[in-house]
Amino acid sequence: MHRITLGNTYFEGENDAYLFTGDRTVLVDTGIATADTREQLADGLADHGVEFADIDAVFLTHYHADHAGLAAEIQDAGGATVYAHPADAPLIAGDDDAWDDFRAQQRAAFDEWGMPEDRRETLLTVMQAGVDHHAAGAEVETFEDGDRFDVGETTLEVLHTPGHTAGLSSFVMTDRDEVLTGDAVLPVYTPNVGGADVRVDRPLERYLDTLGRIAEADFERAWPGHRDPIDDPTGRAEEIIHHHEERAYRVLRALDDLGPSNAWEVSADLFGDLDDIHVLHGPGEASAHLDHLTRAGDIERDDDGTYSLTADTRERLGDRDDGTWPL
Repeated sequence: MHRITLGNTYFEGENDAYLFTGDRTVLVDTGIATADTREQLADGLADHGVEFADIDAVFLTHYHADHAGLAAEIQDAGGATVYAHPADAPLIAGDDDAWDDFRAQQRAAFDEWGMPEDRRETLLTVMQAGVDHHAAGAEVETFEDGDRFDVGETTLEVLHTPGHTAGLSSFVMTDRDEVLTGDAVLPVYTPNVGGADVRVDRPLERYLDTLGRIAEADFERAWPGHRDPIDDPTGRAEEIIHHHEERAYRVLRALDDLGPSNAWEVSADLFGDLDDIHVLHGPGEASAHLDHLTRAGDIERDDDGTYSLTADTRERLGDRDDGTWPL
């Protein structure tokens, strides 16, 4: 396997694409559909004697533009089969109905979060630029959790790891007990939940399940969708779980300080004034936590979309001194 590092000025940090050669030439993720990234991917492939037209299959971890943006172009060059999870496949394919439904769900989420109209319009402009870099239009075949694919030098086993997106999937290299995690586990920052894909039901719950599944597998190494390999995937997954327990504590503290508040107000307390795509990610993450804590009975949600502590939680919160809230 060969890691190809791709620049990325639109989202967080450098992207990674992974090339497998042998009987079949396979690429996992493609980078975003910009001229610079296209050139970097072509150069990285050329280092191993491969062109776009030589690629037999593209496996996509999820639909986001910085992972799937060049899939259609690669397919057009040589007829590569493009694979993705069925939850994300219609967006990768550029299905108009799927994208219309996706945008409708985003608008509904903005209302629920209490996002001000002026911030919403700015965000929609940023998001449309991101859509332009999807370069959607690939014909997509789907896989399910547990499916296995011979990629020449190894076998990839699909591990459905939702949370960041509904269809986010990792790929286990069965011959070496290593895993390609996409954005499920990252080495530097924590993947956004709640805002990155508003279609995900119970996003924090699903993401915690994903982290638990990765930790339990005890892989020897993880190859993420951004930046450098992770030599202790179990430890990193547990670290991210701990991070969310700290964030849950901060969400409860925000409600204790602010009183009844919506997701936008809690986000402002957590993250301050946000710009660019973070205007989506901040309240989305706050909403994911508020939803999770509501389901756990720790807070209550009013019909107007505001949340407040229960009396029991306020008392328990006062007794905690470690800055975390068990999830």
